[in-house]
Amino acid sequence: MSVPTKPAALLSRGDVVGYEGHWRRVRSLRTETGRCGPSVIVAWEEGGFDRFHAEDELLLGTPRPPTP
Repeated sequence: MSVPTKPAALLSRGDVVGYEGHWRRVRSLRTETGRCGPSVIVAWEEGGFDRFHAEDELLLGTPRPPTP
């Protein structure tokens, strides 16, 4: 079974990412180069932000509709 993924460096606004057990939508991102190499800082539409190494593979998908 194949799971769709995308390197953090190729994320774009509106992508839906499975992260920490939740589906989150990318609001904005920026890149940065530090001591550990290039990284991507992602701001989520749901609030908050996270930093990923540029080559990290992230799970892509579509969130399920909320259950009533």
